[in-house]
Amino acid sequence: MAGTGTRWPYTLAMNTYYVTTPIYYVNDRPHIGHCYTTLLADVAARFQRMRIGSPEQVFCLTGTDEHAEKVVQSAADRGLSPIEWADRNAGEFRSAFKAMNFSNDDFVRTTEDRHKTKASEYIQKLVDSGDIELGDYEGWWDGSQEEYLTERVAKEADYISPVTGKPLEKRVEQNYFFRLDKYESWLKEQYESGAIRMLPGARKNEVMGRLRQGLQKVPVSRRIKEDDADWGIRMPNDPEHRIYVWIEALCNYLTVVDTPERQKFWPADVHVMAKDILWFHAVIWPAMLHALGKEIPKTVYAHAYWIREGRKMSKSLGNFIEIELLEAYCKKYSTDAVRWYLLTQGPLGANDADFAHEHFVEMYNADLANSVGNSMSRVGNMIGKYFEGELPMLCNGEFGLPGGTALGTLLAARANAGKPVDDGSRTFNFPEITKAAVDRAIEAADDFEIDEMVRQGLVIVRAVDDFISYTAPFTLAKQLDELEDGRHALATMLYSCAEALRIASLLLAPAMPEKMAEFWGYWNCAPAEGVPLSVLAEFGGAHKLAKGQKIDKGEALFMRADVKEDPPVVG
Repeated sequence: MAGTGTRWPYTLAMNTYYVTTPIYYVNDRPHIGHCYTTLLADVAARFQRMRIGSPEQVFCLTGTDEHAEKVVQSAADRGLSPIEWADRNAGEFRSAFKAMNFSNDDFVRTTEDRHKTKASEYIQKLVDSGDIELGDYEGWWDGSQEEYLTERVAKEADYISPVTGKPLEKRVEQNYFFRLDKYESWLKEQYESGAIRMLPGARKNEVMGRLRQGLQKVPVSRRIKEDDADWGIRMPNDPEHRIYVWIEALCNYLTVVDTPERQKFWPADVHVMAKDILWFHAVIWPAMLHALGKEIPKTVYAHAYWIREGRKMSKSLGNFIEIELLEAYCKKYSTDAVRWYLLTQGPLGANDADFAHEHFVEMYNADLANSVGNSMSRVGNMIGKYFEGELPMLCNGEFGLPGGTALGTLLAARANAGKPVDDGSRTFNFPEITKAAVDRAIEAADDFEIDEMVRQGLVIVRAVDDFISYTAPFTLAKQLDELEDGRHALATMLYSCAEALRIASLLLAPAMPEKMAEFWGYWNCAPAEGVPLSVLAEFGGAHKLAKGQKIDKGEALFMRADVKEDPPVVG
């Protein structure tokens, strides 16, 4: 579980939800890290659209960060202009996100005028307020990350980049500076009071530790040299300086929604990212927003990293999981299976997570083939076999294990099947089981425990499997002519299972939208649009499965895999 165990007083502002990913450097090609972060945001957004019951009230943003100095050099190395190189890689990210079936509402590029214009306005406002000022700076420049490090941090890192291990460069130059030091006390207060939630808890400890070391002014521009390419955003009213990429890139979260139509989404409910860019989002960005007189984000969530087969991923090892390998897994096991594995086994908390093929197959079989797929197929098959594919009676409001004569019938059936007879104390109250799962999913969503959130659908599925094993409807079906109320009992059991699986499918759908849509097609139970989750997921409520409803077993959603089979290959 990713959360800290602490409940936060969290509510959706104006019944809206706004979640962002970082905008990704176009110098990189999409890999598992980019896809994982974006998947978290995608699934959170899908859940909130269903929770609220209105897709228009949810906004999910991703995109690309394009004005880095490295883009200019990489483009030149390939005989391209910076925009040509940026266009190519931005297209790669769009394609990768389409392949992973992400539902982002917008894809921003920092080279777009809609971003550049507003980012310049924000910077000018900070200059006018005195929060950005001109001065001289000497410090250690991390070219791989395009940021300055303090003398203390640089010394502790032996004057190499803490992220990439490349040597730091001593620079002396005239810059514009953001007065971050001015907001040191305010930032501490925001985190100590919980005004900004920093999750998971270990990240908050990291941020508070650095804040206690004290804050300094941070450079936000550099003077343009004679041989510099015309790339990036100039300082407003001082075109001899170019704004550093990190400061104008942060502005994207605001520039995209700073319109009459979208302003209802601000402030962001969650900024989600990997832990390497925590400082920018947890310290510099809130301080900038406060200086601009804007509301601050509610939550900053920084997850850990993926490793592969027990080893850290690196370019030197050549073991990065690029989008092509993820697509190969999608082709072999389904996109939804890959999404499920990443979500439930990923590094959502403070610890890194291992992408290992054998583990993938084990979890695929345990969660999807043997549980979700098998349970839905099994119940659909029994309804087809015993009730000619039409959902049986609603059983006078009885759900789960029926009482009275029906209970005696079930216990007799268990005895005839050679199973132990108990006192019937297990009632399998499915209205309570499903409500508890939905409530827990909502609670987990509010704490951005996305893994725990989607697992609640699996909790219901496994309760159904347990119920079937306990009551043995297939044994009862063989004795319908011999046992009093046997048909009533069987109908009660199968309706209870089917209705529980309908609700489970709602909780599973954000993680596995294609497979659950396929299931809804077989069972004719697609959720109505514009209806909130609390209504959709009421067991036996207004959106329940109807008596006489056609149920088609359909094709198996997930075929069992051989754990010994070779992993997919690219190409």
